Amino acid sequence: MDHKPVRRAQLISPFGVGAMIDFPNDEALMTAGLDAWPYAIESCPSEWKINEERLQDRLGVDHFRMPPDYRKDDEDVRYRFQQIPFVRFPRWHYCPLAGCGKMVKRNLFGAGIPSCDSSTLAGLPNYRHPRPIPVRFVSICPRGHIEDFPFMEWVHSGSSSENASTHVLSYKAGKSAALAGIRITCSCGKSRTMGGAFNFDKDSGGALSSFGYFCHGNQPWLGVTDNNGQNCGDHLRVVQRGGANVYFPRTYSSIYLPLWGEETDSKIVQTLEESKVWNILTSGLEEGTNISPERCEAVAQMRGVDSGKLLEAAQRRLDGDRIPVDATEEDFRRSEYEALRNARGDQVTDLFVEKVDVGNYANWVCEIFDKICLVRKLRETRVLESFSRLLPVDSDEGPSAVGVQPLAAKSSIKWLPATIVRGEGIFFELNERQVAKWIDDGDAELRASKLSAQFNQSRLQRGIGTVLVDAKFLMMHTLAHILIRQLSYDCGYGSAALRERLYCNRSAGSEAMQGILIYTAAGDSEGTMGGLVRQGTPGNLEPSIMAAIKSSVWCSSDPVCIESGGQGTDSANLAACHSCALLPETSCEEGNRLLDRAMICGTPENSNTGFLSKYR
Repeated sequence: MDHKPVRRAQLISPFGVGAMIDFPNDEALMTAGLDAWPYAIESCPSEWKINEERLQDRLGVDHFRMPPDYRKDDEDVRYRFQQIPFVRFPRWHYCPLAGCGKMVKRNLFGAGIPSCDSSTLAGLPNYRHPRPIPVRFVSICPRGHIEDFPFMEWVHSGSSSENASTHVLSYKAGKSAALAGIRITCSCGKSRTMGGAFNFDKDSGGALSSFGYFCHGNQPWLGVTDNNGQNCGDHLRVVQRGGANVYFPRTYSSIYLPLWGEETDSKIVQTLEESKVWNILTSGLEEGTNISPERCEAVAQMRGVDSGKLLEAAQRRLDGDRIPVDATEEDFRRSEYEALRNARGDQVTDLFVEKVDVGNYANWVCEIFDKICLVRKLRETRVLESFSRLLPVDSDEGPSAVGVQPLAAKSSIKWLPATIVRGEGIFFELNERQVAKWIDDGDAELRASKLSAQFNQSRLQRGIGTVLVDAKFLMMHTLAHILIRQLSYDCGYGSAALRERLYCNRSAGSEAMQGILIYTAAGDSEGTMGGLVRQGTPGNLEPSIMAAIKSSVWCSSDPVCIESGGQGTDSANLAACHSCALLPETSCEEGNRLLDRAMICGTPENSNTGFLSKYR
């Protein structure tokens, strides 16, 4: 099969395991499971291995791996021709030539697509025979299974034929753009249009259920197909193969906290962050908890560093913060919040935070923020843990949540695919007293409760638990969005190159957090150029904040936007649309939901609703 280029980051999202990718020349492939990836069971080259202890503990794996980069002429044979495997899905293809339309079902593991061999093309030379192209329709179920649309059963209304293998289908599109304009015809004479194929009722099922066709539990990314799956039995829903509801990757991310490396020699830090060295030091622990001095001595001699200092730093790293598997996202982020607000890290590590005295900014900035920190260096690890179909699954629901599909069939695979992004950022900690005063004096919570009820109602309908959506979170989330939109103008990064990370307490009784991290999301292995940090310095940041506040006052879609009772996905936004507050999907943690400009600038009837309405 010809090599198909895919960026490493895309193999985490949006084209991870189980996702379909449309390649040039009308070829659709699905990323295969981890079982088929290079070095799936055995140890992989150290350059691909990522160690992020906090996230490893939370996800219960030994390590993470970067997807291999294809190298044709590398001297190291381990890297030559290493590539991510794909399977062919959907398997049904049809001839695009008008007047032909012959359908053929390809092999899941077949390489290449031969030209159409229909007798209709008998008079044409071979080079004029077109290659069949994949169909547009697939079938998915709420449990995450996927299979080809059953064209044979559809045409014959579910009745099985003893000589089904001799039946030949043809796919012909008429002049109408509607589904009824697509007709599937069988060589036996029966035919049926695709009209009504997308019909679905949550009680009686869809169009396929009407003639007794249910999910067979197929998992083509794991090689499970041809109805030899676990016989799921759930209702199937027909969707477009490129539809937004076909694949929802469940990803986790973590800001690396190398606090053990503070005030440590840079060469020792570099040594301990080598996966190969760290594996040597941790594979033979004394009493299960202590780094072996003998191993440190051997490594120190090879790397030319002091063995005593190496042992101290290695033990600090080993004894660092451990995250339980059942930790919530809020628990996980608290360590990051404390490290950022206290300006932890060092120039020699992958985290370097510099605190700026808020007194150096304009006086009004001190009323909004308690702390502003410049994150000159950070490293984010993004991991693909699983995926779902039809509906996304929250990260806190656990691996056994309904609809979650695994990346591998073998339980012996104790790693997950991941990528690393190195960049920069600005951390804001809001003034806790001012936030509390705003909530007590205004009616922001009343407005937020209406949105919370709408959002949680849609979650309950999908069988998902409720979450706390209060005025504080809505305000912080919207503030992050309008700041990113403004900073993309001021510091030169595109809005898709910036991301938000919110630190807000969302569970009852938990310790308060009110932090916003805006950071670069498109840095390469060497980081970024420093434009975002430069914009965060006194004298540069104040105009950006003020411009962001003022831009939130008016939207080109007002008064429709500001008076909205619910818009966007799940009607989970109030005064927020593409003209004023939404960001590229990759930049927002909540999928562009739970936003409301009124929490920043207030409404025309009541300015007290807005936290920053006095600066509008």
